[in-house]
Amino acid sequence: MTLTLLVLFLASIWAGTQNALAGGGSFITLPSLMLTGMDARAANITSCVALFPSQIVMGVTGRADAQSPPGLKFTTLLVISLVGGAIGAVVLLMTPPSVFARLVPWLVLFATVLFAWGSFFRKPPKPGEANHLSPWGEAVTQFCIAVYGGYFGGGIGLLMMASLTMAGLAVRNAGATKNVLAGVMNASAVAIFVFSPDVHWLQAAITAVGASIGGWAGAVMLRTVNEKLLKLGVVAIGLLLTVGLFWRA
Repeated sequence: MTLTLLVLFLASIWAGTQNALAGGGSFITLPSLMLTGMDARAANITSCVALFPSQIVMGVTGRADAQSPPGLKFTTLLVISLVGGAIGAVVLLMTPPSVFARLVPWLVLFATVLFAWGSFFRKPPKPGEANHLSPWGEAVTQFCIAVYGGYFGGGIGLLMMASLTMAGLAVRNAGATKNVLAGVMNASAVAIFVFSPDVHWLQAAITAVGASIGGWAGAVMLRTVNEKLLKLGVVAIGLLLTVGLFWRA
């Protein structure tokens, strides 16, 4: 067990670094937590709780650049994210572990494809380009993302980057805004998950400490590491994890 927890700690450092540099850290924490003996649902819940502190730090750090798209109040987006995250968390807790175990390979595959699309194929909007999402469209989209985020969470950053830029935000502002909204939707999910017996607190604490160390290291390395190679690594890990989960299911 000691060796398994050491592996979890080292993997959590990797996950925190990965999140700071390119995203996709949950692809590391999910199988690492399952390695300690958890089922997929418990690992997903524990990972959400464990990674929450670093998400708060990211949101607070970039708060000055966060803003709402034209026609929407920022408080509206916050409320939508809060409610959607809570709904997703409740639905997850109502999902039997056996059912979630069958769903999770598809969820990881979806998140991997989404990450690959956002990293290598999606073109950022050009300055002055017309918006594709109305304020109502963005509100509905954000709610759906928040529900998905509370339920699973893989790829929510890319989904929000796509919707916020399509709603009229510049890429830099969209990045800061999605960090704040991710923290809010996960806050509502964590507030529900902390009462669940599926949270394995020892593993959550180890993951939180490791991810925090990794997040700091990633921030230091941000200007020297090849981001494209990191993103390719995330896609490769996601595909391997998908194959492994389908094989296990």
